[in-house]
Amino acid sequence: MKQTYRRTLALVLGGMGLAASQAHAQSSVTLYGIVDGGFTYTSNQGGKANYQATAGSEQGSRWGLLGSEDLGGGNHAIFRLENGFNLMTGTASANGRIFGRQAWVGLASDRWGSLTFGRQYNAAQDSLEPLQMAVVTSQYGTHPFDTDDLNNTFRTDNAVKYVTPVYRGLSVNSMYGFSNNAGSFGTNRSWSVGASYAGGPLQFGAAYVQLDNPATDTTGAIPSDNYFTFLKGITQQRIWGAGGIYSFGKLGVGAMYTNVAFELTPESQHQNYQNAEVSLRYEITPAVHAAIGETWTGVTSNGKKDSWHYWQTTSALQYFLSKRTDVYLDLIYQRATNAVAQIEGTSGASSSGTQFLVVTGIRHKF
Repeated sequence: MKQTYRRTLALVLGGMGLAASQAHAQSSVTLYGIVDGGFTYTSNQGGKANYQATAGSEQGSRWGLLGSEDLGGGNHAIFRLENGFNLMTGTASANGRIFGRQAWVGLASDRWGSLTFGRQYNAAQDSLEPLQMAVVTSQYGTHPFDTDDLNNTFRTDNAVKYVTPVYRGLSVNSMYGFSNNAGSFGTNRSWSVGASYAGGPLQFGAAYVQLDNPATDTTGAIPSDNYFTFLKGITQQRIWGAGGIYSFGKLGVGAMYTNVAFELTPESQHQNYQNAEVSLRYEITPAVHAAIGETWTGVTSNGKKDSWHYWQTTSALQYFLSKRTDVYLDLIYQRATNAVAQIEGTSGASSSGTQFLVVTGIRHKF
């Protein structure tokens, strides 16, 4: 009798252990992050040179949780919670949000794609940002004022996003950000659509993003505490663009064009920003990567052709101490016409039409 009881107990405990191990194998949560800090010299900020300890120059410092549960049949429950922070001060980015970079949950299917809900990236960030020159340089290599949002000035709240499965290298993404305003469905909402392709030596992306009455409150799709400050009274913003990289062995040749239109109050006021860039990226050795590129930004205000424009030259050198750790050095020069120079990401504009910047630092991924 005792032997039968012991055998039964052993079978029950063994079954419970097997079930627990299977459940553990079907669910996973990954902790990941980036820590980036260094030093930046700017030749002219308000008429004076500036020497600064800076954080997140190559990539914004962050930590996050990425989770997945296997639901069977190629289906998964998924989530991501991602916090951004300033390494030099320890403060949270995105105006103090706990998970200001990303916060979403949803379902993914090998056959049907993914559907997610939360604070997310728009189509330009998904389809164009990975192709821009700044990916292999630093945030200072992005376009002036970040009007096309490729330096992540803003994310989209209240967002529902659908991404198709990858078919022959092609994937399409679409997103709608709700205003959450009773009686004002079209106020502070956003929608976007984009496509990405990767096959052989070619990578390509295109996107369209529209914001209607953005930043009119803190509860809509584009909250007012996480948006542009250099323009006031924006009633609509439209972003469209395309870019690509073609690789010739260790050499990559990149090009991108974005067009951003702002409608302002009163209704007769508007501004248009065109950004065009070309770049070369080269793997000197597996441990040493180099890049150089040229960016042109032209601004048209109220229909006046070439109201002002910017030329910017960016060069970068990376040395990988390991797969996870690298040190970097970037040199950036900007020349403005009919405006003062201001390299994106700096803490102040030049007092003249030129600005020069040197940034160096270390980045570690975990």
